[in-house]
Amino acid sequence: MAEVLLFHHIQGLTDGVRSVADELRRVGHVVHTPDLFDGRTFDSLEEGSAFVRDTGFDALWELGSAAADELGDGLVYAGFSFGVMIAQGLAQTRPGARGALLLYSCIPVSEFGEAWPEGVPVQIHGKEGDEFFLEDLPAARELVASTADAELFLYPGDQHLFADASLDAYDPEASALLMSRVRAFLAGPAVR
Repeated sequence: MAEVLLFHHIQGLTDGVRSVADELRRVGHVVHTPDLFDGRTFDSLEEGSAFVRDTGFDALWELGSAAADELGDGLVYAGFSFGVMIAQGLAQTRPGARGALLLYSCIPVSEFGEAWPEGVPVQIHGKEGDEFFLEDLPAARELVASTADAELFLYPGDQHLFADASLDAYDPEASALLMSRVRAFLAGPAVR
């Protein structure tokens, strides 16, 4: 089974993020969920964004990097929205990455290197009408076109954090499909 380092979204380590991690644990994966916000959760994207601005992205990056340092190599890096920035950066820059799961976001590969690392599979998930994901869609398509180890999944609708059952944006049908694809990815020979 896979060992996953899962970074939460801009609203924090919510019950919905914990629930996703627990679902993956129930099927045998080891899932680490560092709390980059030190127990804080936010009722809106705007409140979470204000916290990130006040704290500084570099400080939060250091916390995420330190969590990876404690665990060593052989990880699948996963992130929800804001957490994608850290997960994708680690997947592209750390030797031994086993895979990446980029949920609701994708950063241009050039932010972290010249190319996506060879042999590191990646899945990208987002809603086709999500205003935030639409900004990232060109980067997602470019990543998928650059490697045979990448998949992009688009879901109908416009909710951003749609797999977080603790938020109003939750979409049970899309979330179930996303989770089935994530479970298949983690069970694949490339990540184990």
